[in-house]
Amino acid sequence: MRYHRIPSDDGPRLLAQEERKVYDLTTASGIASVRELALAASATQGGLDDVARIHLDDAPLLDANRLPSDAPRPAVPDEVWAAGVTYETSNDAREEESGRGSMYQDVFENERPELFFKATPSRTVGPGDAIGIRADSEWDVPEPELAVVVARGDIVGYTVGNDMSSRSLEGENPLYLPQAKIFEKCCAIGPCISSPETVGDPRELELSMRIRRDDETVFDGSTSTSKMARSCEELVSYLDAHDTMPDIAVLLTGTSLVPPDDFTLAEGDSIEIDIENIGTLRNHVKTV
Repeated sequence: MRYHRIPSDDGPRLLAQEERKVYDLTTASGIASVRELALAASATQGGLDDVARIHLDDAPLLDANRLPSDAPRPAVPDEVWAAGVTYETSNDAREEESGRGSMYQDVFENERPELFFKATPSRTVGPGDAIGIRADSEWDVPEPELAVVVARGDIVGYTVGNDMSSRSLEGENPLYLPQAKIFEKCCAIGPCISSPETVGDPRELELSMRIRRDDETVFDGSTSTSKMARSCEELVSYLDAHDTMPDIAVLLTGTSLVPPDDFTLAEGDSIEIDIENIGTLRNHVKTV
């Protein structure tokens, strides 16, 4: 199933979508967020879909065509983390921007992945929101990524993520990575959360990104998560090793779709990222 969060006069509601049927889970069960659904699943040692199906017979059916494209974030993670250099393309891009190829090649080939803190809830935006580029950066790109939703260390679903990056800052010195990655509106997730059963094999998904400027397409590309060198389970195992994970975290798994080196985002650009079996995340760019 796909899980959407929508606003209402009585507060946010959680909807479960199964093919063309959309169920109002909140009305049927009182569960109003993926966090609550995930914690209920954890308590019963089941999945999101297992808990949702208990309530489907009592859940009102809604019109799937009326699902808003700019609904709030499907979940508000306590933390957002990211993995780097998980694709050969990403490795090549890091080498190009920094001139320090051996450093990134070592990470790509070594057993331990690169993991870094990406965003807090206040720095994470949802569908239709503005996403940020730094005013002190000259080279800014979106990074479309499969995002893993983790509840207390267990993978419970997947969503679309945009790991905004200042390539000029990181290229100047790798120690500037936190500033290149963490800033106001630096991350977007949405439009929904798909359960593992709906996604299928997370390393066999088509991923595409389109960037438009003044009604003109300035970038249009596609790739596949099959090019990812590490599995989602492996990345999550390193994320929660020797650390206490919050109730809900999101892990961005890296990108293999990078705009050309002569491209940089500008204020007002629109970004669309689509991942098979999940959906399309749309944001517009704002200087922060």
